[in-house]
Amino acid sequence: MQKQMDSKIKHFGVIQSIESNHVKVRIAQTSACETCSASAHCSASESKEKIIDVYNVPKQQQFKVGDGVILVESQATGMKAVFLGFGIPFLILTATLFISMKLTANEPFAALLSLASLIPYYAILYIMRGKLRRKLTFHIEQAVAGDA
Repeated sequence: MQKQMDSKIKHFGVIQSIESNHVKVRIAQTSACETCSASAHCSASESKEKIIDVYNVPKQQQFKVGDGVILVESQATGMKAVFLGFGIPFLILTATLFISMKLTANEPFAALLSLASLIPYYAILYIMRGKLRRKLTFHIEQAVAGDA
């Protein structure tokens, strides 16, 4: 279940495991058309289970495996994640493509160079994954009565 209220993204989840530095929560990720009245009859409607790692959980002992929880992320954090994952790579790709086409006029070379230009960017993201994990994370807002 995903809701947007007060610029927050919320998901209902069930705690799958509790580890020393984080909690793993299983959520059902549904497509954007879940609110459509025809979604029950539409093959485009899809649902997948995802495991979300929640770090820096206060009072991890209050939770146990199988507890239902509400995961919360600010909409701004979600937008940052989308921008880092898709926006910046798109800008790098298109800028490199146009510049290399202007300099070389060789389409296959420009295409390969623009794709290769993403390697350093994703390498930097991988190196900075610890810092990004702390900034771009879900938080457990509350426990939900009953198991799911």
